[in-house]
Amino acid sequence: MPGLILSFWSDLVRMAPPELPLPVLCLLLFVDNSTFAALTTPLLLAYAPHFEPWKVGLFGALAAGAGSTVQIMLFRWILGSNWGWAKRLAPSRDRVEKVLTQSPSASFIAILLARATPLPDGPIKLVVAAGRYPLPRYFLAVLLGGIPYFALLAWLGHEFPIPPWALLALVVVIGLVFVIERWRKLGRKESAQRTS
Repeated sequence: MPGLILSFWSDLVRMAPPELPLPVLCLLLFVDNSTFAALTTPLLLAYAPHFEPWKVGLFGALAAGAGSTVQIMLFRWILGSNWGWAKRLAPSRDRVEKVLTQSPSASFIAILLARATPLPDGPIKLVVAAGRYPLPRYFLAVLLGGIPYFALLAWLGHEFPIPPWALLALVVVIGLVFVIERWRKLGRKESAQRTS
């Protein structure tokens, strides 16, 4: 099975263009961040080394920040719907709004730091969406956090070229983290139901 996956990945890498124009990379970052936001780091490691780090930092962070802001608007729309599954995702609006009102600067810093690292920021995005955090302030936080992170990844990729197998490993790790987290949450939910 691992040989089959590596063979598939090898074929996929051969089909991928070796270089992309910066606007196309920015478009991919926008689309990724407005949907699942799972491939930003692999995209940057694969294509950002072809550009000056400051360009990737600035323009990539602008595109990803705009996409992330669109994602927050989608989260708000979903959380505001009458769908039962969406209500289970939503934290208590009163509690979230109270926390955001009491410490808006701490919220801004948390968003900025989440963007400036490769750590998943899904929980923060749910709080931002449910708490009606101001979109311009959210965009500014992800932009300011994204500029150094994106520029650093572009520089690292330029100085230390990443082989395709390492990018595959990164994508697999991201997928495994997602699956394990889902599995862990389901386990918690089942144990809570048994104790009730």
